[in-house]
Amino acid sequence: DLLTKDYNYDQKFILSIPSSTGMGITATGVKKDQIFIGDVSTQYRSGRTTVDLKVDTYSNVFTKVTVDDVLHGTKAAISFNVPDNKSGKLDVHYFHRRAAINSSIGLNPTPLLEVAGAVGSKDIAIGGEISFDTASSTFTKCNAGISFNKSDFSAAILLTDKGQAIKASYLHTVNPVNGTEIAAEMTHRLSSFDNSFSIGSVHKIDPLTLVKTRFSDNGKVAILSQREWRPKSLVTFSAEYDTKASNAPKLGLAIALKP
Repeated sequence: DLLTKDYNYDQKFILSIPSSTGMGITATGVKKDQIFIGDVSTQYRSGRTTVDLKVDTYSNVFTKVTVDDVLHGTKAAISFNVPDNKSGKLDVHYFHRRAAINSSIGLNPTPLLEVAGAVGSKDIAIGGEISFDTASSTFTKCNAGISFNKSDFSAAILLTDKGQAIKASYLHTVNPVNGTEIAAEMTHRLSSFDNSFSIGSVHKIDPLTLVKTRFSDNGKVAILSQREWRPKSLVTFSAEYDTKASNAPKLGLAIALKP
């Protein structure tokens, strides 16, 4: 998250209106070059059931119904998109104090099957995920990893791209008082022996303002500044410059309002 979260190089606006009655509304608009894309979503909660509904500018309707505690520690969700009649999907999640299993199956004649699981404690965890496409009878995803977590650092090693790449990441808290953290991520591709890496940092200038930086081996440098100008309302400015290209820097502005 430190290396990717909140970086945005478009113009983005989000308005969230919560409600004490169990229904909240969120409107999102993004301007990419000369194209404007937007959507309106709402969430309704009643007892153990949550209904999410979203409509975008192309008249697509996304619906998801989630039921908690179907069985002890288990919740299920069914989702579908209109007008795509092959988008139906059933998700089942099981949570235990030291384990979690997520599974999903497409609700169509040739579904995509996905299973992910993890076991561990607060200090160490091991997990993996697989995805099988019944239409082509092939595994589209097969990943595994192990993570180590302490109060001031966390590290992880992942085997991704169906065993074709190894990814290692490290996050270290330098100063918990001012929120200064550094992170690094490196990827090694076993087939081509190519390496790539990114390093980044985050620092809180004051309780309401933070600054993030990111440097990548491909020559791209990024910086982000975020200000909480009122409770739960954020203004984020992002910029990225490619030192190996002659293009102008990418600039982005995101405003998130929550009354």
